[in-house]
Amino acid sequence: MKILIICSKAFYKDIAPIKEKLEENGHVVELPNSYYEPDAEKKSWNLGKKSHSEFKARMFKMSEERIATMDAVLTLNFDKNGKKNYIGGATFIEIYEAFMKGKKIYLYNDIPEGMLYDEISGFSPIVIKGDINLVK
Repeated sequence: MKILIICSKAFYKDIAPIKEKLEENGHVVELPNSYYEPDAEKKSWNLGKKSHSEFKARMFKMSEERIATMDAVLTLNFDKNGKKNYIGGATFIEIYEAFMKGKKIYLYNDIPEGMLYDEISGFSPIVIKGDINLVK
């Protein structure tokens, strides 16, 4: 299966062993848009609000195009800044894109409590609770 890993930049440090395990299980894995240039968003912000807005728009379009070519997305949702199983705005949009395109949606951990709980539940994600072998 072809899988796009999606997550907050704060979780990029956790990707390598997960990617390796997915590949050992026979999957083709693609990494988040800014994985190889994690400071790209900060650089665009430093250039001004307009530059940052244009950057975000490019990333949303890129995600839409990439998700269309995938079989699934795997959302890495770890704890961040005191928020359990954090899913940020951009990652939520990527989950929505996957849902709208009929792709499998995997969550590494439980759906986070909060204002988007019902919406994320409505996408019927497969919660793997850290067990990569459940991605199939």
